[in-house]
Amino acid sequence: MRSLGDPWTLGDVHLANRVLLAPLAGIGNWFVRLQARRYGAGLAVSEMVSSHAVHYRNPRTLRELLRIHPEEHPVSIQLFGSDPDVMRSAAAQVAAAGADLIDLNMGCPVPKVLKTGAGAALLSDHDRAVAVARAAVEGGRCPVTVKLRSGRRPGEQDGIALAHRLVKEAGVAGVGFHPRSAAVGHTGHPDYDLAAALVQSLPAPVIVSGGLGDAEHIRWVFAHTGCEAVMLARGALGNPWLFAQLLDTGSLPPSRDQVLDELDWVMVRAAEHLGEERAARYLRQFYPWYLGHLGADAAVRNVLQRTASLRDARALLDDLRGSKPPAPGSVLAA
Repeated sequence: MRSLGDPWTLGDVHLANRVLLAPLAGIGNWFVRLQARRYGAGLAVSEMVSSHAVHYRNPRTLRELLRIHPEEHPVSIQLFGSDPDVMRSAAAQVAAAGADLIDLNMGCPVPKVLKTGAGAALLSDHDRAVAVARAAVEGGRCPVTVKLRSGRRPGEQDGIALAHRLVKEAGVAGVGFHPRSAAVGHTGHPDYDLAAALVQSLPAPVIVSGGLGDAEHIRWVFAHTGCEAVMLARGALGNPWLFAQLLDTGSLPPSRDQVLDELDWVMVRAAEHLGEERAARYLRQFYPWYLGHLGADAAVRNVLQRTASLRDARALLDDLRGSKPPAPGSVLAA
């Protein structure tokens, strides 16, 4: 019987298990990746990073997006771009920064990415896609994977043909496959039968993502598709316990104190990464993911998302700890 806890090798990188953290645009920085690794993820992939920004050594990109914590290895950095020469240079810099693997985004449907010829636009330009991937392999000299959608529009299967060319002609080590078209984003049902067909035909590991938010369903997808591994994305937001549940090292639901302790860990790391002021703004998107575990109502979520500082946010969260009533004079009591 195959298990999500089985070790395996991607390229020449040993991975302890088959549950991975997907690249999360604007979210998957070092401490989000480190959190997934703390709860058992076999590999975490960074948020999408511009190959142009790396090539031209944008200071903020190098300082923040290429920051790798020593305890998060193995780690993969995801790049996007459509210029092979720029990608070759960027891959070399990413490898020098400490990445164990490089992932290429060829599935992003965001218009500002598509207009550059990158992301899902490469699903319609296979020659360029192969050239970009080959350049990344040459520049990085480490295993390269590619994240694909099934096609740009519903019913299209260009991603299947492209996956085969990327392995055969560019030498990529594996393919992350989201079996929805780029046009539908995260709506509709992923075509796991199509993923299973790719697994059967591709002479390289296939990592399946898309619609993976429930442990029972994730185990079914792993078994049904025969994929090498699964990759959790939105289902892992504010829910690192899902990794432990899938690997039989923990169970849901976490206690109230566990949720609040974990959120506090995130807040400390965010302040370390961004500074107190930027972290206070950045974390507003994080709070609802954790409050869902606590049964907090919309009013509490709205107040927390309007906090101007981490100090104010911590005061509100302290009121929630232990289900005690809001302290007199607190924002929640107002």
